Amino acid sequence: MRIFFRQLMLCLFWLWLPVSHAAESGWLRAADNDHASVRLRAEAQPDGEARVLLDVALQKGWKTYWRSPGEGGIAPAIKWSSPVDMDWRWPTPQRFDVAGISTQGYHGNVAFPITLRGNLPEKLQGVLTLSTCSNVCILTDYPFTLDLKAPADKDFGYDFTRAMGTLPLKSGLTSHTEAGYQTGTLTVKATREAGWQQPELFIDTLADTDFGKPTYKISGDTLTATVPVSDGWGETAPDLRGKTLSVVLSDEGQAQESQLTVGQAVASTDTTSLWWVLLMALAGGLILNVMPCVLPVLAMKLGSIVQVQSTDRRHVRQQFVASSFGIVTSFLALALMMTLLRLSNQALGWGIQFQNPWFIAAMALVMVLFSASLLGLFEIRLSSGVSTFLATRGGNTLSGHFWQGAFATLLATPCTAPFLGTAVSVALVAPLPLLWGLFFAMGIGMSLPWIFIAIWPGLALKMPKPGRWMNVVRGILGLMMLGSALWLGSLLKTHIGFMPTFVVLALVAAILLVAITWRWGWRIAAGSTLAAVLVLVATFLLMRPDSKGIVEDRVNWQPLSEQAITAALADNKRVFIDVTVDWCVTCKANKYNVLLREDVQDALTAPDVVALRGDWSRPSDTISQFLCSRQSVAVPFNQIYGPGLTQGRALPPLLSTDDVLQPLNQAKGQH
Repeated sequence: MRIFFRQLMLCLFWLWLPVSHAAESGWLRAADNDHASVRLRAEAQPDGEARVLLDVALQKGWKTYWRSPGEGGIAPAIKWSSPVDMDWRWPTPQRFDVAGISTQGYHGNVAFPITLRGNLPEKLQGVLTLSTCSNVCILTDYPFTLDLKAPADKDFGYDFTRAMGTLPLKSGLTSHTEAGYQTGTLTVKATREAGWQQPELFIDTLADTDFGKPTYKISGDTLTATVPVSDGWGETAPDLRGKTLSVVLSDEGQAQESQLTVGQAVASTDTTSLWWVLLMALAGGLILNVMPCVLPVLAMKLGSIVQVQSTDRRHVRQQFVASSFGIVTSFLALALMMTLLRLSNQALGWGIQFQNPWFIAAMALVMVLFSASLLGLFEIRLSSGVSTFLATRGGNTLSGHFWQGAFATLLATPCTAPFLGTAVSVALVAPLPLLWGLFFAMGIGMSLPWIFIAIWPGLALKMPKPGRWMNVVRGILGLMMLGSALWLGSLLKTHIGFMPTFVVLALVAAILLVAITWRWGWRIAAGSTLAAVLVLVATFLLMRPDSKGIVEDRVNWQPLSEQAITAALADNKRVFIDVTVDWCVTCKANKYNVLLREDVQDALTAPDVVALRGDWSRPSDTISQFLCSRQSVAVPFNQIYGPGLTQGRALPPLLSTDDVLQPLNQAKGQH
């Protein structure tokens, strides 16, 4: 009897061993990883192939990875003891965002169908390497043996077929899919007749290329996914044009895998939208004429109008046509600069020249000279081409008027007027012909007032007759110009510091006061000195580092980053984003008219709101990539995220209280 029991126990022992189950390994676990269990099953085929099913069971809160893990992780892999031809198929993955890192993989239970070909041995041996992650990551090896001579279990065929059903299809989800690349940004555009609900995009990794988390925009049956691209080291993103990408698109349980050849950035085919953008560009350029940062334009031009009393209509028409031509030419020069930057894969932005302290200093100096000339401190009478550029106060030559328009355009770029922000954003990510067309429309829009007078020069000739009033007008224009020059000079604070900037501005003011005393006498100088002291004191109070402005800002602004957005959304919080620059007048208007209002301050200081601010006054790759990934290159830029706005909502350039409070409330979602 004892011998019988020994033989029975021995048989049970051999039956338990994984090798005895020949066609399957049984559930394998590792001593240092009790969060995952794996099983391999196999079935030999009559044609010499073998089907293998890898089952992975993960505890709650743990995940493993797709064939392209994303920004972190390691894909599962099998190392066979003998060479085999393996076709590993991957079910549609999910996206996981943790601590600012976006990964692609699986949680719970997942089954990978695998087909083996070639000269297969009767016994397959190998080691499965599986990476599983939660708050920590564990890399585990699972040795196994499969005997292809043994029959598969009765459920194998059903389980293998079900696993094949989890794979993305080759067609059926979309009717058209295309990809384009531009300046560190990949755009995938897909059309689905049934529309889109909760789309997800997964991209296979390319060598030396990292893809960030996509953002989605749905317009009718068209989905546009925008993906930030880098080389993984924070350097210039590689050029993907001409390369082939393997992408998986999923929505509502359906998925499709496509092979896409990357071309230029995908352009909108909506003709109506294109005409609206062109109209916005035209209107935005026109409105620039009344923006505060373009007061020098009006000053220079009004200064010339004052002196045309004895000028005939033909000469007036020529002057204004020349100025219009200067404006349009300058916008086309900006288009050329943007084209060259785009072709070299450099960051683009509206008004980026104001990030350069030398440019700011040069513009401020030229405006001080204009102001001094208008105030009658000296007359500029130089003959060279460069000097003519600086001598446009009188506007006595056509070249002088041309350079008036050109210089005015440079001063206009800090402003993103209503409508202009949308047009600029589209232009700088659009195909090059459309970029040039939109910049041309902006130039025409800004020059419309001068074109109007060129057509009806009698309007300019209806000015009052020359007299002492002209000196008063010149003085007012000179003070306007000087105020703009001081504002420009104050922007140097970001680059050289507060005290050096204040000293330079005070020195310029002192030199002008000495010149006024010498030219106009001590009485006028005394009044000017009082005004200068008041201006400098106000400038000091507003520029000093600990200044909070006219109204205290109670919002605890945090540095802007994609990781901060992801972390806030993971905590079920709302996010308000503000990208601003010192030289943007519209940004200042948004700040003092909206963001500093008591009700908006209360909303932004709520416990579940994270306020992120990006200051683009100095070059920043982080902010440039942030804006490019959202197809925007103009400031101000505001966006709101939250449980109810997971894809984010961009706000209009010129804010109102409702523009901020309503999306913030919607971002709460359903509780």
